[in-house]
Amino acid sequence: MVYLTRQEHFNAAHKLFNPAWTKEENEAVFGVCANENWHGHNYNLFVTVKGLPHPDTGFVYDVKKLSVLMKEHVIDYLDHRNLNLDVPFLTGTMCSTENLAIAIWNQLLPHIPENVQLHCVKLYETPRIYVEYFGKQE
Repeated sequence: MVYLTRQEHFNAAHKLFNPAWTKEENEAVFGVCANENWHGHNYNLFVTVKGLPHPDTGFVYDVKKLSVLMKEHVIDYLDHRNLNLDVPFLTGTMCSTENLAIAIWNQLLPHIPENVQLHCVKLYETPRIYVEYFGKQE
């Protein structure tokens, strides 16, 4: 099995808050991320697919096509947006990096061709904080 990863970048704003909690409770749990006026991140997104190289091309998957999939189904929805307000596939979701990675997986999965498998969505919120999602583990 060969693993192929493509990286893309986007910028987005969000805030973390639980509407069932008081302002003080939100600030105690989420700190500055609960800022009423939002805050932003420069996200780095890594999408890894896996499969066997095709005998004619040597490719697991054409990385240009993977880039197009990532841009059309994820980046175009997220880049320079407010994750809490502007992104239909995040409506009603706590906009944590963990939930964002799951949502990105769900956006991409239907568009991954049959000859490869989606292996991992790795999302850097900051240079020191990232999450990895490998799909539902059954």
